Amino acid sequence: MPKQKTHSGAKKRFRVTANGKVKFAKANRGHFLTNKSQNRKRKLRKGSYIAGKNANNIKTLLCK
Repeated sequence: MPKQKTHSGAKKRFRVTANGKVKFAKANRGHFLTNKSQNRKRKLRKGSYIAGKNANNIKTLLCK
């Protein structure tokens, strides 16, 4: 049986940590940053984790 290929879009957007959590960067940091408040931009800087069934789906795409 052939090996499963890693999903190219998912590997650019998600990382699986050593504990098995799925980490991702928050959206809305690309452009139009002058319209957003400093407080909002500061909160967007931190990454976040995906939980539950969605995390399992991402891990499947990443072959982890």
